[in-house]
Amino acid sequence: MSASKSRPQWVLPVLIGLLVFAALPAVLASFDRGYFYQIANLALIFVLLSASMHLVTGVAGLLHLGHAAFYGVGAYTAALLTTKLGLGFTWTLPLSGLVAALVAFLVALPTMRLVSIYFAVATLAIGQMLYLVMLNWVEFTKGPNGIIVTKGLELFGVSLSGRLSTYYTVAVVVVLCVVAIGRLSHSYYGNALRSIREDDQCADAMGVRTVRLKMEAFTLSAFFAGVAGSLWAHMTGYISPGDFKFSESILILAMVVVGGLGSLPGAVIGALLLILLPEGLRGLGDFRNIMVGMVMFLSILFLPKGLLGEVSALRLVRQQLGAAWRRTDNGIGIGWR
Repeated sequence: MSASKSRPQWVLPVLIGLLVFAALPAVLASFDRGYFYQIANLALIFVLLSASMHLVTGVAGLLHLGHAAFYGVGAYTAALLTTKLGLGFTWTLPLSGLVAALVAFLVALPTMRLVSIYFAVATLAIGQMLYLVMLNWVEFTKGPNGIIVTKGLELFGVSLSGRLSTYYTVAVVVVLCVVAIGRLSHSYYGNALRSIREDDQCADAMGVRTVRLKMEAFTLSAFFAGVAGSLWAHMTGYISPGDFKFSESILILAMVVVGGLGSLPGAVIGALLLILLPEGLRGLGDFRNIMVGMVMFLSILFLPKGLLGEVSALRLVRQQLGAAWRRTDNGIGIGWR
């Protein structure tokens, strides 16, 4: 199929996505309440956290129970670089991701040879240790008092602190990161990670460097979590250890499971559902937490593969993108399968 014939198949979904991002601020502005902008930005940040968890748990098959800790490392890196060195968002965004990735690499060195539940318990312990460091190292992290971030979102000195500019900044960063995660997931590299998920011993016997790939997936996941932490720090202007507790890791994991393990669109849907649903049920008071729990329980009970499982997501993407998914060269498929 020629490029001209395949173009309408992928242009339409892209245009729809851009239209949603462009129209959402107008909808939020109609309520004339900054709170709704905060919820939209929070949902986008958790979309990035869920997508980053998808890379290590959904694709590589590693049960990760300490993801919120690397989210916190990114947030504290941004806050400390801002308050102590005066750096702005332009510098703290990549540096937060790199510091979180470095910490993840160091803690992964002694744990990546663990398998199954042993790896999960190790990540739980790592998450708790990092949380306790944030809570008790008062001289460095200010402990339970938290840190006030003196600079908001900015780009090369241009302030982006308005409601609309903040929303678009967060949205653009999140979309770029999710697209990068999607390209990684649906590449030969992603297929190598899936081979580890299905049978790591067989993959190792076939020459796949399983330990190295696990470490890379773990580190990349932490990098994107660190970027999300930087967005959170600059958006809210204040962080504290309570933002990065173990319960946050469980929430992120629940987003991936409810959306569908191995499915990036499912991870996005799961994040939006578990962030926006409690807000939509706020009128029910304390019963809203029960309702959200029931939704999670019923989705896992009746949809064990998630709202949009991996196979369904791949089929949907291929139907929408058509020949663009395969990227043919002279009629010979050289795709990202």
